[in-house]
Amino acid sequence: MTPEQSRAARELLHWSQVRLGAKAGLGEGTIREFENGIRILRVEKRTRIRRAFEMAGVVFTAKGPSLSAARSRMNRYC
Repeated sequence: MTPEQSRAARELLHWSQVRLGAKAGLGEGTIREFENGIRILRVEKRTRIRRAFEMAGVVFTAKGPSLSAARSRMNRYC
């Protein structure tokens, strides 16, 4: 999970940094500093961010994040 991937995935979902933080169990400041390149997160916290996106239906590919066809799963989580 990179800061760029996080910003792109949030944009796909129309999530704020506050919402991502709530879904990942992290503070908004942590998300903001990570996405702005101020803070390097440990693997565990990056994994929590990635899982929050994946639970919402985001699929990460070599080309970048995209929404999966599993809309019903996404709608339950969002």
